[in-house]
Amino acid sequence: MTLASLKHAVRPRAAVLAVALAAALGGAAFVPSAALAKAPASSVAIPYQEFTLPNGLRVIVHTDRKAPIVAVNLWYHVGSKNEAPGRTGFAHLFEHLMFNGSENHPGEFFEPFELVGTTDQNGTTNQDRTNYFQNVPTTALDMALWMESDRMGHLLGAIDQKTLDEQRGVVQNEKRQGENQPYGRRIMARMFEALYPESHPYHWQTIGSMADLNAATLDDVKTWFRSWYGPNNAVLVLAGDIDLKTAKDKATRYFGDIPASATLKDLATSVPQRAQDTRETIPDRVPQVRIYRAWPVAEYGSRDGNLLQLLSQVLGGSASSRLDARLVHVDKLADNVSAFQWTSEISGNFFLTADVKQGVDPAKVEAILDEELQRLLREGPTAAELEQAKTTIRADFVRGIERIGGFGGKSDVLAECAVYAGKPDCYRDDLEVIATATPADVQAAGRRWLGKGSHTIIVQPSETPASALPEAASAAPATTPAAIPAPDPKFKTVKTDVDRSKGVPQTSSFPDLKWPAIHTATLSNGMQVYLVERHEVPVVQMNLEFPGGYSADIGKKLGTASFTTSMLDEGAGQYGALQLAARKEALGAEIGASAGLDSVTVSLSALKDKLAPSLDLFADVARRPTFDNSEFERVRAQWLAGIEQEKVNPKAAAARVMPPLLYGAGHAYAIPFTGSGTTESIKSLNRDDLVAFHRNWLQPEHARVIVAGDTTLKEIVPQLEARFGDWKSAPDAPQLPAVTTAARPQATRVFLIDQPGAIQSNIYVGELIAPTGDAGTIDFDFANGVLGGEFSSRLNMNLREDKHWAYGSYSGAGNAKGQRPWMASAAVQSDKTIESIGELKREINAFVTGERPVTDAEVAKIRASNTLSLPGGYETASALLGQVASNLRYGRPQDYVLQYKARNEAMTPALTQAAAGSLDPKVLTWVVVGDLAKIEPGIRALNLGEVQVVDADGKPVAATKPAK
Repeated sequence: MTLASLKHAVRPRAAVLAVALAAALGGAAFVPSAALAKAPASSVAIPYQEFTLPNGLRVIVHTDRKAPIVAVNLWYHVGSKNEAPGRTGFAHLFEHLMFNGSENHPGEFFEPFELVGTTDQNGTTNQDRTNYFQNVPTTALDMALWMESDRMGHLLGAIDQKTLDEQRGVVQNEKRQGENQPYGRRIMARMFEALYPESHPYHWQTIGSMADLNAATLDDVKTWFRSWYGPNNAVLVLAGDIDLKTAKDKATRYFGDIPASATLKDLATSVPQRAQDTRETIPDRVPQVRIYRAWPVAEYGSRDGNLLQLLSQVLGGSASSRLDARLVHVDKLADNVSAFQWTSEISGNFFLTADVKQGVDPAKVEAILDEELQRLLREGPTAAELEQAKTTIRADFVRGIERIGGFGGKSDVLAECAVYAGKPDCYRDDLEVIATATPADVQAAGRRWLGKGSHTIIVQPSETPASALPEAASAAPATTPAAIPAPDPKFKTVKTDVDRSKGVPQTSSFPDLKWPAIHTATLSNGMQVYLVERHEVPVVQMNLEFPGGYSADIGKKLGTASFTTSMLDEGAGQYGALQLAARKEALGAEIGASAGLDSVTVSLSALKDKLAPSLDLFADVARRPTFDNSEFERVRAQWLAGIEQEKVNPKAAAARVMPPLLYGAGHAYAIPFTGSGTTESIKSLNRDDLVAFHRNWLQPEHARVIVAGDTTLKEIVPQLEARFGDWKSAPDAPQLPAVTTAARPQATRVFLIDQPGAIQSNIYVGELIAPTGDAGTIDFDFANGVLGGEFSSRLNMNLREDKHWAYGSYSGAGNAKGQRPWMASAAVQSDKTIESIGELKREINAFVTGERPVTDAEVAKIRASNTLSLPGGYETASALLGQVASNLRYGRPQDYVLQYKARNEAMTPALTQAAAGSLDPKVLTWVVVGDLAKIEPGIRALNLGEVQVVDADGKPVAATKPAK
C-alpha cells in the first residue's frame, strides 16, 4: 500500500534511487532483502520449524520471546510477471482489493487490527510476489489469522463494481503520485521497457498502465483471483511469541478448509541477452542532469547475483566507493553517484546513477563512470575494499533481523527464501558466497555481466515534465477473461470448526506494557548517560544530544545548524572525508549527525565486537571535526544542488514554504523544515561559521548520551568517560534563546506554488498549536487520530476510500519545545483539486465545531490503536532509544509512556471534542503546489481567504492568467 523502505542501500542517495526504482516497478515493489543484506553464515541464524497443510499452505515458524507480539507475514507467489500484456497491473490492483473487506467481514480490512494495537501493517506487490504483513499482540493472533484466511478463501463475494472502481481510482492516484515526482516513475518504466523485450514479464510496470487499469473488468479481476490466490501458492510465516504446536493448531483451524487453486508454475530464469548498448534522453522538470545506466544481470539467489552485490558496494555503494572518490571528491563533477544491484526472481539488474553538477558536460561524467567500471573489471577489487564491503553488508543484515516483522525482519527473510528459493534458510547459502568471495570471484562476475547490453537514460532539465511522456502501448486485452485453470488435484481440504458467520474473533485480553529500567550515570564533565539494556542482537546504539538545533540559528544564517552537523563526519580527527567513510564501513559502524528544531544529535550504531574502535571514531566526529575547506566547498555545492531539488519536489517545496508562513519572519522555527536553509544563506556561510557553531552549541555539560543495546553501565560508562570526560564547553558559550510565541494570523490565507504540467496537486493546510510540553498534548494528538492520524480516520476515508481522488490523506503535529506545527495534506489528481480542498475544509470544520461529533466508536478505535500497540511498539533498541531521547528533550518523566497510556485510556468523546477545539478553522494557512493554469481560478472562486502566488522560496510572484 505504501512504498517500502528498501534495505538495499547503505547511504541516502542509493536509498532514494532504489525507492524510485520500486515506484517505477509498482505500487510498493521492494528489493528482496535476503539477497541484498547478508552476513557471514557463521554469525547469522534464524532458527525455524515448518509444516505444510493438506491444501498446500506452507507455514514457517520462528520463536522470539523478546516482545509479546507475533509477526504474521503471508506471501503469495504471484506478481506482475504472471500477468499478460493488456492486463497489466492486476497483481497490484488485487493487493488493494484485498484490503477492502471480505465476505464475512464487510468494510475496511484495517478496522479490526486498529482495535487491537497492530503495528507495522502493510501490503506490497512487486514483479514476483504479493505480500501482506502485520505485527499483532500475541492474544490477537486468532483475529489476524481469521482475517488473513477470510480474504484468502472468502473474498470474491465482497468485490463488486463499486469496490473495483474505488480501488482502481486509488491505484491510479498512486501511479500519478509516483509520476509527479522529479525523476519519477515514468523514467524508470522506460528503463525496463528498454532492457526487457515486450514478451518478457519484467517489461511492464507492476502498477500497470492507465489503459490496462481502465480496461480491467469485474470478471477479469475475479478470474485472476480464482486462478492463483490459493493456499498452495502461498507461504505463511509466524514469527515472535509463538511455538510450533500453537502455529500448527491455529493455521490448520483458520486456513485448512480453503481449497487449493491451480499451482502457479515457476518461470525459468530469463536474463535478456543484449548485443548492443542503447541510450535515450528524456526531458523532465528537474534542476540537473541525472544519468542512469543499467544492465540485465544474474537472478535472485545465484552466485553471480551475490558477487555483483559486492562489486556494486565497491564501485558505488558507499561514501568511500570508487565512484564517490573520483566523481564527487576528486574531480567534483557530480553531486551524487551510486551503484546498486537490483535482484529479482528470474533476472537481476545492475544500476549506475549520477547527478551531474550544473554546468558540467554529462558526457564527461559518463566517460568516468565507464572508466572506473572498466578499471574495476580489469584489476578487480582490493582485498581491503572487499573486506570492507562484506563488513558493511553483514552489519546491515544484523541490524535488520533484530525485528521479527516488516521489511528485512526475520519473518520477511524466511518468507522470501521460501518463496523464491524453496528453502527458508536460503540466506545462509548467500551469506556463504559473500563471506568466502575473493577479489578474483567478484572481478569475474563483473566481467561476465557488465559488458555490452546496457541501456543509458539521460534525464535532461526541461520545461516538459517526464509525466507528459506517453505510456508504451500495450497489447489489446482479449474480449473475454482467460479461462480459469483447474485446481491442483493433489491438495485436499480439512474440516475445521470455524463458524465464520459469527464474524471476526474478538480479543478480550492484551499483554501488559512493561517499560524497561532506565539506568543513569554522570561523566566527570557533567554529561548525563541514560542506558536501556537490550541483549538480543550484538549491536549498541547511542545518541549524543545537545540543545540547540534550528533554534540556535535565530538572527544568523539559516541552515547553519544543519550544515554544520552535516559536516561533522566529512573529516574528523586524523581522517579526511574519504578515510573516515572507509573507516566506518570497515567497522560496520553507522555514524551520523543531524539537527532538528531544538537539538543537535550525533548518533552511533556499532557492532558489539567493534564497539571500542567505533567509539573512537564517534568521539572524533563529535569533538574533532576538521571542517576542511575543500570538503566544505564540496558539501556546499551539493547542498545548494539539494535545495534546487527540493524546490521541484512538491512535498519538499511545501515543507520549505509552510514554516515561515506559520511562524513569521525572525522566528527560530521560520526555516524550511528540510533544514537546508536558503540559497542565499548557504552561499554566505564560511568555515568560521561552522567552527563557531560547533564551539558554541555542542556544550558537553548540557549534553545527554542515550544508549540502547547490548551493553551495561559497567561496560559503557568507562568507555564514554575515556573519550568524553575531559571535554569542556567554551567558557563564553552562549545561552540558548527562548523560543518566542508566534501569533496566529487574523484570517485564512492561501498560497499557491506553480508546478506547470503537474498531474497532481499537493494540498497542505496548517496552523500552530501548543508546544509538546503542554498539558493538553496527549489529548490533542488523540483527537487528531480521529481526524487524520490513522488509515481509517476521517480524511483518508473521505479522499481515498470514498472519493478515490488521492492515494492518501492524513494529518498530524510535529514535536517542538515551542509551538508545534499541525498540518493536514493530500496529493490529489489535478482535476479534483478544488473539490478536494472543499472536502478538507468541510472535514476540519465539522471536526473542530462538533458539527460531526466525535463518536464512541472513534474514541474506542484511537484508544486501542494508541495503547494496545505499546507492548509491541518497543521491540527494537532504536525504538526505546528514540522514546527515552524524546522524553528527556521535552522534559517528560521516565515513565511517560505509562502516563501516556493512562491518559489515552481515560479519553472520552467529550474530552476528544474539547481537544479538537485547539484548532481554529477560521485562521488556517493553505499551501497548494500544482499546475496553476488548471487550478488557480477554481481555488480563488472558493473564497477561502486572501490568495497569493509564491515561488518555491515563498517569495511573491505575479498571479498567473486564468485559464480560458
